[in-house]
Amino acid sequence: MVRAFAVCAVLLIGSLAASAQPAPPQENVTVTAAKSREVFAGFAKAFARPAPITGKLVRWETGICPLAVGQAPALTGFVTARVKAIAAAAGAPVNESKSCTPNIEIVFTSAPQDLLDNIRKHDPDYLGYAETSALREKLATVTHPIQAWYATETIDLNGMRRVDSARRLGGGATMANFTAFAMPYTSAANRDPISFPDATYARVTGNHISDGVHSGFHHIIIAVDSGKLAGKDFVPLADYITLLALTQPDSLDSCQQLPSVVNLMAPECDQRVGGITAADLAYLSGLYKMGADKSLIFQQSEIVDRMKERLERPGPVAARDKQ
Repeated sequence: MVRAFAVCAVLLIGSLAASAQPAPPQENVTVTAAKSREVFAGFAKAFARPAPITGKLVRWETGICPLAVGQAPALTGFVTARVKAIAAAAGAPVNESKSCTPNIEIVFTSAPQDLLDNIRKHDPDYLGYAETSALREKLATVTHPIQAWYATETIDLNGMRRVDSARRLGGGATMANFTAFAMPYTSAANRDPISFPDATYARVTGNHISDGVHSGFHHIIIAVDSGKLAGKDFVPLADYITLLALTQPDSLDSCQQLPSVVNLMAPECDQRVGGITAADLAYLSGLYKMGADKSLIFQQSEIVDRMKERLERPGPVAARDKQ
């Protein structure tokens, strides 16, 4: 698939760490104890975008298999190693097979819009959920030097997976017509099954807190405009890409109230950092340890508890990542 997507690329010139498996940062976040939960809650509620179908937070439910193209092997290898290392530290599943099918495709290109036009033409569901052609066209527009497109899926109580799509795919569901309503203008009863050709369905527990349904990433495409980013330090860019590969930020333009690598390219943001932060790692750890089938408010609450636990305890963050 990447072979079909890839277009002309230019080399990013910047510093590259010597290690192919860089460790997560060892740093602390200082927050006034009396306001810590309020701050963490604000961060957790505003940071990620819920799934379009379930309204729940999305995470990887299958092992990640990142692939990067468009740069020298040393640079693409560094990026994929960074994604895997931080994913493992956060508790996200990692596929270590060398022959795994890529589900995170990172494309460095000098023509990102050409890449997206190609995807829209051949694989529109990879752009993400869009209910109209106008929204799909808007979704396929490149607006940032580094930007991601998320195809999500819904997993029900029995483990059945369905890719989230608003396109008319057919299939749907059929229900028995037990009511046998009388047909208009006749006394005859209609006992034919009732068909819902485009309906989606899922098996659930019936519990409003944990209903057995959760949302996962199906595929992520990340386009990096190598022309606009030429000369930038490569390591922070790799961390920025990594965050986009493990969660779906609600906005790339919002300045987060806690230090976050997503602030790297947010306009008019004075909270800029040099790479992935303790707050980022604490959020990711909470995301990948929360109850995936719980409702959004309970998921966010679990993430806040995890962030408080990790960021308020003494000691380096990297040591706590192993817990």
